[in-house]
Amino acid sequence: MPDVVGIRFKRCGKIYNFEVDGIDVKHGDSVVVESDFGISIGRVAVEKHFVDSLTRELKKVLRLVNEEDLKAVDENKKLEKEARDFCLERIMARGLQMKLAGVEATLDRKRIVFYFTADGRIDFRELVKDLAARFKTRIEMRQIGVRDEAKLIGGLGICGRQLCCDTFLTSFEPVSIKMAKKQELVLNVGKISGLCGRLMCCLRYEYDGDMDGISSDDEILAEDEEAISEKAEVGISSVLSKLEQIDGAEEFIEAPTDEGEIVEGEKTEQSKPEQPRPEQAEQRHKKFWHKRRRFRR
Repeated sequence: MPDVVGIRFKRCGKIYNFEVDGIDVKHGDSVVVESDFGISIGRVAVEKHFVDSLTRELKKVLRLVNEEDLKAVDENKKLEKEARDFCLERIMARGLQMKLAGVEATLDRKRIVFYFTADGRIDFRELVKDLAARFKTRIEMRQIGVRDEAKLIGGLGICGRQLCCDTFLTSFEPVSIKMAKKQELVLNVGKISGLCGRLMCCLRYEYDGDMDGISSDDEILAEDEEAISEKAEVGISSVLSKLEQIDGAEEFIEAPTDEGEIVEGEKTEQSKPEQPRPEQAEQRHKKFWHKRRRFRR
């Protein structure tokens, strides 16, 4: 069986097996490989080992990275920035409801991949024609999810640390609202959702329950928080309108008569105590003033 090494193309990406083909590589070395994506640069994450059975034919490691490859990587970064700016311009010009998340070019510039997010299906055929006419290479559009977007862009969570998906998570496992309930957390969407708008992956770390019944169908989207707040506002406004109706309506009281019958009458306001007149107040003040003089004498 051929010697196999595990190659990782991104910091927290998946590990893919490649055939070494007699090249001496060590853990952490940067190598050039021929993948399904094209000629790319990866880093050795798993050292040389043997595989008993292969499900498909493995791609080969071409060589170790040299100075020319590093120069090509720097030039590709400029190309990716130019492609991103041009793609954003064409998206706005054509009025497409999509959000560009990232651009990636192969080492040999034979393919440029554009990652984007959208609510539904997008007809980007005219956009692909514009990009192909500008860069004269193969254009590929890939629609990704909101979690993949957060992993691609990165950021800080509400804990103040870098996102788990951008630090050490290599794949996304389903997270359910049941996990938050089991841990007796406050079911506030703003506090248990991450930057992607889905339930935070860290809810799974301290969950001791059964994982078999957990599916991503129970997840809460960030948009649901707006719906909840709208429902709360509607409920408050309805209560206030009822209170206003009660205040504006005529209130009645029941007063027993001499014969024992009950009559309904209009509720009257309680009589307020009469305020003393200014003349009476002045006379009272003089009276107390004379008493005070006698007491001093």
